[in-house]
Amino acid sequence: MSESVRAVERALDVLLCFTSQTPELTMTQIADQIGINKSTVHRLLGTLEKRRFVQRDLATGAYQLGIRLFQMAYLTLEHNDLRRLATPFLRRLCEQYQENVDLSVLDDMDVVFVNHLEGPQRVKVASATGQRLPAFATASGRANLAYLPDEAVRGILARGMPRYTQYTPLSLETVLDDLRLIRERGFALSEQEYEDGINAVAAPILDGSNRPFAAVAIVGPAYRLTRDRMIEIGPTLAATATEIARELAITMHAQAQRT
Repeated sequence: MSESVRAVERALDVLLCFTSQTPELTMTQIADQIGINKSTVHRLLGTLEKRRFVQRDLATGAYQLGIRLFQMAYLTLEHNDLRRLATPFLRRLCEQYQENVDLSVLDDMDVVFVNHLEGPQRVKVASATGQRLPAFATASGRANLAYLPDEAVRGILARGMPRYTQYTPLSLETVLDDLRLIRERGFALSEQEYEDGINAVAAPILDGSNRPFAAVAIVGPAYRLTRDRMIEIGPTLAATATEIARELAITMHAQAQRT
């Protein structure tokens, strides 16, 4: 076996060390688990960290899976079960609230819509499957960012936070404070932060380890989708996101049993 193939195998072994029971591991724990010396593990982790497949907690020195793997999981779900399984739930929300409903995934600094259902109201909000919006300035984006490690969020936001409207959050601390609030209440609000006159409320779809797969959002004109209205909708939206996550987990478990 060539050295390059051996290196790939070892890098995959490192990634496979992380499970729902062991989401964080030190370099020594990884070396002990896969049976190679710490200097080799150090080199592998350095490469994986550079490519964002793992990330290190600067306070503890422990490693965990990085945002690149989350993004790859989103792409897999986008082309397989996520859209199919979520669509009946999106239709139910659209009928209940009579507004646009979006399903999106995080892709690097943006959220990408993978499904969009248009509400029946005469005044509509322009949106489409495949559209990309900045994560930091949208409810769907922050619903995802809230469940990423702080270091990953800081890395994303450090690459740019342009102003879109007078309500766009422009400081890292403002966004981090909002992400903490999102984790407390289970849903995110955006009030004209990306586009004037447009509000949105979104909830994350989380896996069994509390990591974000996607987000479901209700979007509408600010005069109709007021702050009070969004706070009223939020708990139902969060409960629906949990239902979608449960369906995904059941489907993924069934697929794993067949392989």
